[in-house]
Amino acid sequence: MKRFEQLDRIRRLDPVADAPEIYRISVAYEFPWDYTRALELALYRTYAVPSIGRLLARTAELTERTQKRYDDTVLLLDTVVEHGFAAEQGRTAIRRINQMHRSYDISDDDMRYVLSTFVVMPRRWIDAYGWRRLSRHEIVATTEYYRTLGRHMGIPDIPRTYEEFEALLDSYEEAHFGWDEEARRVSDATLGLMASWYPRPLAPLLRTATLALLDEPLLCAFRYPRPGAATSALVRRAVRTRGRLVRLLPPRRSPHFARQNWEIKGYPNGYRVADLGTRPVPGLRGCPVRHRDGSAADPVE
Repeated sequence: MKRFEQLDRIRRLDPVADAPEIYRISVAYEFPWDYTRALELALYRTYAVPSIGRLLARTAELTERTQKRYDDTVLLLDTVVEHGFAAEQGRTAIRRINQMHRSYDISDDDMRYVLSTFVVMPRRWIDAYGWRRLSRHEIVATTEYYRTLGRHMGIPDIPRTYEEFEALLDSYEEAHFGWDEEARRVSDATLGLMASWYPRPLAPLLRTATLALLDEPLLCAFRYPRPGAATSALVRRAVRTRGRLVRLLPPRRSPHFARQNWEIKGYPNGYRVADLGTRPVPGLRGCPVRHRDGSAADPVE
């Protein structure tokens, strides 16, 4: 297999009709490490919107059971990528996502914003650090994939194009990013989780390296000090160098899904998709409060 054979395969497919297949190839063959990092960053930056960060803090899932919440989120999203929207496992994963979301009062605006991070952040990360830039076919297919996921989640008024998603993300962050003490606790817990995957003496270095990859609005929202210019340049150069080295490697011949990532720690004996996620208890930690108009609550089958 030649280095660009998968890209040639992608370009022979229809970016709308074949969006799930193109997205699966891109995620599982071309950029598995990059998509993991980019989607981690996508979810992480949503904490800087106080309405999202406060809710996550009050559920305590990301502060008291950080590894489990990380695992469950990754595995539920990964199940849909691997099996598709129509397969029973994919439908079960979407059902669990919807069951959790509809227990809380989450605005449609926040839901659309979170969806936009899944579309925009991987493109920005891969264009900056990947072994090649995303093709237009991949950008269109990713957009269509998440439009489909958004429809299954009942989110109204979903942007139609990548450019509309990008404009939504940028404008929403400009309007809503801000300091919140509870959101900062969620951020600190997430940074602590990422550091815990490596030997303890490396924790301060890893925290600094992670902060060096964050943009100024995100650092300001959480009131983190920006690492020095030399540190930031070094970290970013190192990640770009990794991408250049990957370009020289033989292409991946078998898919690598997120469930295979070593960062998934909570299910050494396997898992059932139907058992993943949380089951909020009525009257505790803000649950349950039905969505005001129900539009983002009920799954679309």
